[in-house]
Amino acid sequence: MTHTYGIGDELPPLDIPLTRTLIVAGAIASRDYQDVHHDADLAKEKGSPDIFMNILTTNGLVGRYITDHFGPAAVLRKVAIRLGAPNYPGDVMRLTGRITELSGPAGEEPLRATIAVTGDNGIGRHVTGTVTVALPAPSGGRAGA
Repeated sequence: MTHTYGIGDELPPLDIPLTRTLIVAGAIASRDYQDVHHDADLAKEKGSPDIFMNILTTNGLVGRYITDHFGPAAVLRKVAIRLGAPNYPGDVMRLTGRITELSGPAGEEPLRATIAVTGDNGIGRHVTGTVTVALPAPSGGRAGA
């Protein structure tokens, strides 16, 4: 199946419930054992109202958002994010994206797309960034390198 993409196209939003399990599991999976990502009492001692998500988990969720949209054959080439408001348990992060650049041979399906991504939660903007993805090849074609 061939998709036609255009600059300015909006990706459908993705709502991610921010559970305590997601936050702790993401920290463990990325080997980030800082106490603020798994121990509520120690996080509070350090001035945070609760544990909060680490950047590597956010990075993974942004990548998932892009590959969920473009499909399993899409390959992440660059992910550049900046964090803002923390993701605390019990909230929801809404990821949104907009295609800002397409590249490839003139007159052919694009081979790469750059997407501006944001993620907001109940207290503000958690993540801002851009993702460059090699797009899946049209049936029988060559994928973006």
